[in-house]
Amino acid sequence: MDLAGLWASLAASIPAFIGGILLIIVAWIVAVLVKKAVAKGLRAVGLASRFVKWHIAETEDQAETTFDTIAQILYYIVWVLFLPGIFDMFGLTSIATPIRDMTANALAFIPSIVGAIIIMVVAVVVARLVKQLVYSLVKTVNIDKYVAKFTGNKTQDGQAADTIANVLSYVAYIVVFIPIAVVALETLGISSIATPIIGVLNSVAAAIPNILVAVILLGVGFAIAKVIGDLVQNLLEGTGLNNLFNREASASTKNINVSEIIGQVVAVVIGLFFTVEALNVLNLAILNTIGAAIIAYLPNVLIALIILGLGIFGGRFVGDLVNKATQSKWVGEIIKGVFVVFSVFMALDQLNFANNIVNMAFLFIIGGLSVAFALSFGLGGRDFANKQLEKLDKKIEEESGQTDHKD
Repeated sequence: MDLAGLWASLAASIPAFIGGILLIIVAWIVAVLVKKAVAKGLRAVGLASRFVKWHIAETEDQAETTFDTIAQILYYIVWVLFLPGIFDMFGLTSIATPIRDMTANALAFIPSIVGAIIIMVVAVVVARLVKQLVYSLVKTVNIDKYVAKFTGNKTQDGQAADTIANVLSYVAYIVVFIPIAVVALETLGISSIATPIIGVLNSVAAAIPNILVAVILLGVGFAIAKVIGDLVQNLLEGTGLNNLFNREASASTKNINVSEIIGQVVAVVIGLFFTVEALNVLNLAILNTIGAAIIAYLPNVLIALIILGLGIFGGRFVGDLVNKATQSKWVGEIIKGVFVVFSVFMALDQLNFANNIVNMAFLFIIGGLSVAFALSFGLGGRDFANKQLEKLDKKIEEESGQTDHKD
């Protein structure tokens, strides 16, 4: 064993070992200094209160905790920067090389990150300014007051809520923020991450005009629906429809505002038309198909309701007339029931609700009523029929006798 060679090798490695130890000490000192400098510096400039003002932190203590976290991250970054040199001093180049390459790539990417952060900060600031501007403008115009007056929606203190102002301000925020955010992602240059996100943001940005048009259509449509619904209700109330209904209605259905119900139905139908048109603007295929099917089926529903209403009111009217003419309550109730049954089956047929079953049920009911009537008349009127037949037989015999006497 060559002790001289071993000592020579150890002596040659001592400077590198000492250099590595010194470099570790320097790295630790620099990391600690950076950590303390950043933490104290952020506190010294009063950034904690600004974090609370910018809604980045809820309290100043939470903001200072964030400062400590940032300082700790920088502490570890300093260590990472020193690691390649430390490993080189100990001759561990196989470990130092990948760390050095990773560090070099990260340092080369820092300008892009800083640029993206700056752009995002600008996006947030500009979007907030626009949001506040739109909110103040809408608040000044006082659109919420007119909407609340129109719809009757107010808070407990009688003041209109800021719903429209908040919605429009957030829409303006999104409209401004998305294009700038796309630029920030493009600045990073990470195509595998940025490309799908940019595609989604571009799709959202492209859909914003259609969404705005759909919202406008819904707003205008609901306003028109309410106006026309109220107009129809007032016109029907002026004609005395409520009094007529309550006069003809039973005790359980009195005090029903028929005019209001019809007005609400008209408003719902008009609102439904505008809703379907808004869905068409959004180009949502499934909802478009559903909306078209509802619109196509709507006339059948309206006609069925009209038939049902006419059957019920007509049955009451005719039943009351028959009741007064015959002084028989049961006959009047039967007439009402017949009208209701006929109107129900006609309404179901109009709705295309199992046409075969409805028709068969109707025929069975009519057939059953006919058989019941025939049986009741045959069994109950047997004595009456015998008397009439005896009278007819006597009359025939008398006429025959008179003829024989003349001869």
